[in-house]
Amino acid sequence: MKRTKFYIETFGCEMNKLDSEVLGGILEREGFSPAASPEDADVILVNTCSVREHAERRALARLGRLLGLKSERPEVVLGVVGCMAQRMKEELLARLPGIDLVAGPDNYRKVPEVLKDGNFPVVLTEQDEELYEGVEPRREGGVRAWMAIMRGCNNFCSYCIVPYVRGRERSRPHRSVLREVEELAEEGYKDVTLLGQNVDSYCDGEVDFAGLLRLVDRAGVPRVRFLTSHPKDLSEEVLRAISECPSLCEHLHLPIQSGSDRVLELMRRGYTVERYIRIVEEARRLIPGISITTDILVGFPGETEEDFRMTLDVMRIVQFDDAYMYRYSPRPGTLAARFPDEVPEEEKLRRLDEVIRLQREITRKKNERLLGSEVEVLLEAPAKRGGMLGRTRTGKPVVVEGEDLKLGEFVRVRVTGTTGPTLLGVVG
Repeated sequence: MKRTKFYIETFGCEMNKLDSEVLGGILEREGFSPAASPEDADVILVNTCSVREHAERRALARLGRLLGLKSERPEVVLGVVGCMAQRMKEELLARLPGIDLVAGPDNYRKVPEVLKDGNFPVVLTEQDEELYEGVEPRREGGVRAWMAIMRGCNNFCSYCIVPYVRGRERSRPHRSVLREVEELAEEGYKDVTLLGQNVDSYCDGEVDFAGLLRLVDRAGVPRVRFLTSHPKDLSEEVLRAISECPSLCEHLHLPIQSGSDRVLELMRRGYTVERYIRIVEEARRLIPGISITTDILVGFPGETEEDFRMTLDVMRIVQFDDAYMYRYSPRPGTLAARFPDEVPEEEKLRRLDEVIRLQREITRKKNERLLGSEVEVLLEAPAKRGGMLGRTRTGKPVVVEGEDLKLGEFVRVRVTGTTGPTLLGVVG
């Protein structure tokens, strides 16, 4: 049976969103066309995340609902792709009878042939250091774009599944990266984010990450960002590049995870709290007005109340602009999954609630200091309740009121209020 229309549903991080665009580009090149909804599709692919147990539960629940749709239309192909597919492999077929395709992140080039062949079920989980060179992602348009400069990770933090499901670290050739940024500039994108599990370890011959940033700065995109940095690898040269290159935005996402050196060592993070604070101080010295965001993980095995209080102390010292905050969930196959002294679930939830409340208060106070100031905002989409939603160079979301606002326009906005995480403002 000929299957021509595909629908991809994505769970997880920016890299997963990019991977869905890559997979969509591969399918389109092979004659498939996108569907507007699962109900309109011949092929439904769910791109999954495996970083936390909660993300896997959400994806599994969604797959269960889609199997209901498949029971009404047995000819529909239902596939699971991404990190959970790589981790669970054949287990997914046993757990969810009716799944036709399981494909890990390095196997997307093979998907069109499998769909055309039609002999299901199929499991594709080989890891072959794929970089997807020559693939044009299927982007939806707009003003922002994401692109990978590297894939995989060599860090093997004790809690993290990423090196196991995305493979070892490999960098794209810098000329290929530069060519893609130039193409995005020509297509009218105004804000481009360079992605990698640890961008600071990018290396292509003599071109390190700082060198790559300086090359990209000349490619014609007004705003350039990057995710994610690692405190053990972030260099002063990268900070100097941000301070000296006009297109590089004054924002640094720098995961700290814990404020306890003992816990950081158990996590195998490779830095101390003192080292982390020195980086923050240097960043703020070299890049006035920089925003710094982070990741915080609570309830790690063996984390004591004293360790947790140290994390709260560091949050008060650093004054992050915002944070992604999570409770620990064991990932099968990682070192930490074998650690004793598991923190009770109710205690994890209590600690998570406390860090969230503290960070919300810090974010609100930092944003209140911007009241009355003027900021440059790139308009990205209509806001839900009128006006336009945009973003500052420092990555802060802003709801903008004004006349004749246009998508993709840079406007000067006077900050008039804040909802806490989001700024409110008017043009002029």
